[in-house]
Amino acid sequence: MYEDFYKLKAKPFRLSPDPRFLFRSTAHSKALAYLRYGLQTGEGFVVITGGVGTGKTTLARLILSKINKSKVIAVELVTSQLESDDMLRLVAAALGLAHQDLPKSTLLRNIETYLMARAREGKRVLLLVDEVQNLSRGAMEELRMLSNFQVGERALMQTFMLGQAEFRPMMQSPGMEQFRQRIIASFHLDPLSREEVQDYIYHRLRLCGWQDNPSFHEGVFERIFEHTAGVPRRINKLCDRLLLHGAIEELQAISIEDVNSVIEDEKQEMHAFAAEPEVATGAETVPKAVNEVTEAANGNNVKSLRMQNMISNDDRRLLALEKKLENLDETIRRDRKRIQRMIMMLALSDDNEKELRDVMKELDAVEK
Repeated sequence: MYEDFYKLKAKPFRLSPDPRFLFRSTAHSKALAYLRYGLQTGEGFVVITGGVGTGKTTLARLILSKINKSKVIAVELVTSQLESDDMLRLVAAALGLAHQDLPKSTLLRNIETYLMARAREGKRVLLLVDEVQNLSRGAMEELRMLSNFQVGERALMQTFMLGQAEFRPMMQSPGMEQFRQRIIASFHLDPLSREEVQDYIYHRLRLCGWQDNPSFHEGVFERIFEHTAGVPRRINKLCDRLLLHGAIEELQAISIEDVNSVIEDEKQEMHAFAAEPEVATGAETVPKAVNEVTEAANGNNVKSLRMQNMISNDDRRLLALEKKLENLDETIRRDRKRIQRMIMMLALSDDNEKELRDVMKELDAVEK
């Protein structure tokens, strides 16, 4: 929706990881260097940790997009609470091997046979494991055992591990020394700084053809930093809604007040989800809300009825009409924000384009 209004080629603040949009902050550049070093080394574990939404997966996807596929076979795992045998089955499945109802010894033999076959072809396997903070100690031990497979001095499998900050104390816990000895590089990814937040936003906008529309008032980036703490995913979420707000309000410049308005809308949405879940059940609820705005203007006012008994029928009808208009105007002003928040929720979903246009028509009709 807002791409057309601001003449952008694409949405600059999608939540899904996309290596094309990687912003090379100081921390992200260092993490990328560690991953590249690990890829060149071709063995052991490379561990990248960071808070939720700091860009770990985006970095890994960039590395995977750059590998020489004739030399490296890359497979990706997203883990849950896995035990040791489950980890082996997941690895086997990712490699396209039989894994159902097989004993551990057979799983290990099949994986080793596969790795040896690839080595004879001049290839090695890179295993990317995401959300490693969910791994059990037994699952981590199985990954360590897989790293023992080698031909001469050459490792057959290397593992990149991505996880949240709580994985670091897990690595340092008693009994994990053998695992730690296999780590060739480790880095913790911090959020963006205040200055990097501004550069990050401009970076993503320019990749989508932004031509200084909208512009941003002084203090806007500071406010975004305060609310998001420099976490890229939170920045994306806020800025996506901010541009949608700007398009709805037909703004050519974004102010601190606009940022605060979007933040407040988000808070009210969360409250609405908790208190009135039916508000966000689908597109059909929004036209209903628009109708409620009109129906609210038809209520009777006791004080007005008393006054009508003292005046002529013509004047009474005129007064009733004026009162209805006043009530309608007041109700529209009060509910306009609520309706716009519903529109935002629809616009943030790619599946509701038709419903969104219908709702916008309903809102235009009511305001006219």
